Amino acid sequence: MKLGIIGAGYVGSTAAYAAVLRGSASEIVLIDLNRSLAEAQAEDILHSTPWAHQVKVSAGDYSHLQGAEAVILACGVSQKEGETRLHLLERNVKVFEDVIPRVIENSPDAVLVVASNPVDVITYLVTRIANLSPGRVIGSGTILDTARFRSLLAEHLAVAPRSVHAYVLGEHGDSEVLVWSSARIGGVPLVEFSEQTGRVITDDVKSSIDHGVRQAAYRIIKGKGSTYYGIGAGLARIVEAIRDDEGAVLSVAAICGRLSGIDGVSLSVPRILGSGGIRTELWPKMSGKEHKDLQKSADILRKAAEETGY
Repeated sequence: MKLGIIGAGYVGSTAAYAAVLRGSASEIVLIDLNRSLAEAQAEDILHSTPWAHQVKVSAGDYSHLQGAEAVILACGVSQKEGETRLHLLERNVKVFEDVIPRVIENSPDAVLVVASNPVDVITYLVTRIANLSPGRVIGSGTILDTARFRSLLAEHLAVAPRSVHAYVLGEHGDSEVLVWSSARIGGVPLVEFSEQTGRVITDDVKSSIDHGVRQAAYRIIKGKGSTYYGIGAGLARIVEAIRDDEGAVLSVAAICGRLSGIDGVSLSVPRILGSGGIRTELWPKMSGKEHKDLQKSADILRKAAEETGY
């Protein structure tokens, strides 16, 4: 599988590196306005292949996207310390108005994977600019927030994170919704599991995990300027689901098509991914409060999307 990556900064280059380590693609092309940066990143990542997977890694321009089955969009300006993802919107709209037509011209059949923030609104924007069906444009959305949620739950419950099935829905940002009511561990409902193992989920535990998930990006950005390892791995995972026509269920962003009350807005719910992008979206069981909070998140994102003029 050939993978294109637009943007060779921290997120784009880390996604490329993760894809090499995991063997997510057979060929990766990095494209950036700063050609020297793209070339340096490609050469450095290429040097990891003897200890990972046989992957062709190079830098190029948009013409080198021909034949790509997936293109990761990691371009645009990055989030500053103390800045919410939605505040990035105005600064990023013009970037994508320039980039997307070039991508579509050279790789018209590729699935577009959006990583740039605010990812939910940018996913909406890219879908409209590219004039593609919503299933062909996948935002990384809450795939990282879900990973954070699962890892913290696993730590409290003393189980492997892969045994935890729980989702963060809505915005990849401040209004995101941790869905406790449908969380399961090895197929056992969370409350039952916690009672059976003596690791009860109290309100204080929920509050601590919620804070850990919701504030993670702000803590990391304060400490080192940006986040990239977690999302880089998440992007590689999305690419694998596309490559293998896997039918993997991942919490990613796209324009909702049939969810009652939130049609037409881009946000994250569990979605089934395959070679053509998103096959369908799922509606997990939620409490009344969780559903209400998801509606609020949708309203925030809908308003932000309207402000783009698309």
